[in-house]
Amino acid sequence: MKKKKLLSLALTAVMSMSMLAGCNGGGAASTGGSTGGSSGGEQEITFMVWDDLEASSDLITQGYKQSVDRFNEDFKGKYHCRVISTNLEEYYTKLNAEVAAGNTPDVFIVSPGPNLNDYVLPGTAAKLDDYLNADGWKDTFTSDAVFAGGTYGAEAKDGAGIYAVPLNIAAACVFYNTEMFADAGAAVPKTYSELLDACKKLQDKGYTPITISAGTAWCLSMVAGYLCDRNGLNLQDLKDHKTDWMDAKVINAGKQIQELSQYFQPTAVSDDNDIATAAFYDGEAAILIQGSWAIGQINGNCAEGFADKVGVFAFPAVDGSSADPNRVIAKSDSLAMSSSSKNKDAAIQLIKYFVDDTAQKYTAEKGGKIPVTKVQYDESVAPPELSYVMDVFKNASATFGFYNESLADTEAGATFDSCFVEIFKGTDPAEALKPIQEYYESNVWK
Repeated sequence: MKKKKLLSLALTAVMSMSMLAGCNGGGAASTGGSTGGSSGGEQEITFMVWDDLEASSDLITQGYKQSVDRFNEDFKGKYHCRVISTNLEEYYTKLNAEVAAGNTPDVFIVSPGPNLNDYVLPGTAAKLDDYLNADGWKDTFTSDAVFAGGTYGAEAKDGAGIYAVPLNIAAACVFYNTEMFADAGAAVPKTYSELLDACKKLQDKGYTPITISAGTAWCLSMVAGYLCDRNGLNLQDLKDHKTDWMDAKVINAGKQIQELSQYFQPTAVSDDNDIATAAFYDGEAAILIQGSWAIGQINGNCAEGFADKVGVFAFPAVDGSSADPNRVIAKSDSLAMSSSSKNKDAAIQLIKYFVDDTAQKYTAEKGGKIPVTKVQYDESVAPPELSYVMDVFKNASATFGFYNESLADTEAGATFDSCFVEIFKGTDPAEALKPIQEYYESNVWK
């Protein structure tokens, strides 16, 4: 069978242009827990994750469970990993509570960017360079570019280095139901106006054009970030105060969110990510704007044969804008290790199980995400959507992160999310954006 080396040189070049950030979806019940200790002679470590490894139908999450199970089996009698499960919406709140109580999990999943800053800058997360450089482990990764989001300079309490190991790469794309598009006579759009035209044709044919979550704010924020970017907003200019949040580019992005929202499902304001995603793979809506982690959700939940009618295209350009329309949101789930772990050797061994050949082959062949190592995978058994996402990546000129994970800090990101939820609800963009403008005036530009 044909095998394909996963990351081409072109993809590596694309990823090196941007810092990566991580995210995932799914719900779970919290089990709670603390770090360290031993049981029956085994040294126990804890791993905190934003999904339920025992109950989730998400194929990526199931892969995480397999990695933990393999680790526990291989090190039986020596090490044992206990999983602390929660859900994405509550994850950082509960993780921060564990940190504050002195119970930082030995290994925890995290999104690079401001979220990771919260653990690197004060010294909660351990520097990993010595471990990565030992025994050629770092050489198994595709390039240094995949570590960009976890690399820090002198601002880190423990000095310059790498503080997180990436697990996979995902691109934010537009998934669409090819049968619905064909039935409605809708073409794959390359511009925002063409997207509106396709949505109108779908709606006139009786379909819900777009399913999206405003109840889980980062989902709506992803679309807002794309629209800001496609309108030409430069985040560095915002940081340097060469422009501000009242820039016409941001205002226009807000107006476009409102215009596009006429094609959202009626319950978008309260639907969470799981519900909105399910509406796509249940065949209730024609378009899902989501990260490619959705491939694992679609293939883990949808009826047999549904994946064969799922297409993928890049988020369209904004008409009349001179902004580069080939920039893609790229994200990477990552693992950090507690600097206070009493079992660092066991923690590092666990992290290695998430990025070994078995795990990374699973990432592509089952989960539909792009591995971060030089592993070879069987293209013939991988979800078909993965090849479409790879095409989007190959055509990308650069990558950038979620806006809410690319701003000054986590509070700025949360404020951005809230502002665009208010815009979606109908508030005038110039009024709705005042909180993020005021936050930058008080905390970033002062």
